[in-house]
Formats: sequence, structure tokens, C-alpha cells
Amino acid sequence: MNVNVIGSNSEYTEETLTLDELQALSGDILLDFGAPWCGHCKAARPAIDEVVSEHSGLRHIKIYDGKGKPLGRKFKVKLWPTLVLLHAGNEVARLVRPLAPDEVRQLVSKIDLSD
Repeated sequence: MNVNVIGSNSEYTEETLTLDELQALSGDILLDFGAPWCGHCKAARPAIDEVVSEHSGLRHIKIYDGKGKPLGRKFKVKLWPTLVLLHAGNEVARLVRPLAPDEVRQLVSKIDLSD
């Protein structure tokens, strides 16, 4: 998928990363599990986008989740949106259904993005 090249994607799309492709990525990554039609995902979008725009070194990858989507099952996603913060390929923290930018900032503060 093109995410390996650009490091982020602006929309949930059917084409997504495999677990192997995800593990091959380096740096800090914010996985955003959801669906384009999800009301909770749409409500959370402004808060997520605001915080992501403040951290140019943070990759933001939207993962289209749902029935038959193995990556969401691997990360045990149950509600959308679920944000999973990865550092060096390991989960640092997660946040479910954020609404305020400060909630997302608190999640992102779990890693040092000043490197």
C-alpha cells in the first residue's frame, strides 16, 4: 500500500496495511481504526486532525475496520474510532472515541516526538 511511501493517509479506504507491512514501518505511528460511514469517527475527526497537524513526525494511518478485517482483530478493536499509538512497533497507549483535542494530545504525549 502507498502508506509505506507517504506515511499517512487522509481517508479510510478498503486497501489497508497488512500486519507485516505495519511492523516494517519505523517511527511513531498513530493508527486510527474506523469506517468512513461511522458517526463516532466523523465526530472525532476534527480533534484527531488538529493534534496530528501539530506533530509532523507522527504518522497517522487510517485503517478501515469491520467484519473480516484482520488488522482490527489483531489489535482487539471493539469500538470506533480506536486510536492506537505505536512507538518502535510496540503499542504505547490507546484511546477510544475521543471528542476533544486535549484527549488526543494526552494520548500523543505518551511518546517523545521531539527526537
